Amino acid sequence: MTSINTNRSAMTALQSLNTTNTKLEMTQQRISTGLRVGSAVDNAAYWSIATTMRSDNSALSTVKDALGLGVAMIDIAYTGMNGSIETVKGIKDKLVAARQPGVDRAKIQAEITQLQAQLRSTALSSVFSGENWLATDSSTPGYNPVRSIVSSFSRDASGITIQTIDFDIANSKLYDDADQSGILDVTDTLTNGGTAYSVATLSISTLTTSPADIADLEQMIGWVDTALENMTTSAADLGAIKKRVDSQTSFVNSLMDAITRGIGTLVDADMTEESTKLQALQVQQQLGVQSLSIANQSSQTILSLFRN
Repeated sequence: MTSINTNRSAMTALQSLNTTNTKLEMTQQRISTGLRVGSAVDNAAYWSIATTMRSDNSALSTVKDALGLGVAMIDIAYTGMNGSIETVKGIKDKLVAARQPGVDRAKIQAEITQLQAQLRSTALSSVFSGENWLATDSSTPGYNPVRSIVSSFSRDASGITIQTIDFDIANSKLYDDADQSGILDVTDTLTNGGTAYSVATLSISTLTTSPADIADLEQMIGWVDTALENMTTSAADLGAIKKRVDSQTSFVNSLMDAITRGIGTLVDADMTEESTKLQALQVQQQLGVQSLSIANQSSQTILSLFRN
């Protein structure tokens, strides 16, 4: 039936053209954004997963920054410990030299005093971001010898987990102003002299060549040697935790890349496929416009029925 009120061909052509325009708009949006799933409207499940993964990846970026901060702290402590080891070696050398009969122990002590001051200065200056792992004060409110570095962020069915790498400075601190329990300020008493000294305070200026004083001098050398062993162990511990933090940093970088690839798999558009679709849809759009134009012109033929 031919009707001037209802042009079924035009309606069909218009509907087809609208569908093509909708697909074309969607394809152009994917090409312009590079995303196949740009909002929850496109794919609610994939969009939700990708949004959560992006949030976790952002948290991992913060973890990476925390690891970098931790590496810096460890580097400072390790550098300070190495410098202190060299200084303590110098003190040991001076004490061994003082064992030789006929030397001026008062002058040697003057050199030792300067080395002791250098030790203190090195420990106090080994600070990064307010953290000092070599010189502490355990009487400070809230003091905790265990220093934690954020190392990981993970999510599972039970919730969110933040993991840390812990290092106990109780066995590596050189000074503790509260109770003198550091490697260098812990005191011991001379067997013969009865005087209490630490590596940081020992003095040989009053020692003579008597057997008792020589025994005290050798005891001091033993203290310094023990301190060197403890400091070497602490430096090794710092080196080990630095290596662990470096490995964790490398893992976090790889994990962030893997999550980014996973997000891309879910939401990224295949640009080759979309460009092919775009060309096909543009052709369909042109054909749809022509089809609609033809359908609209068909109603004009009704006028010929009324011409003389």
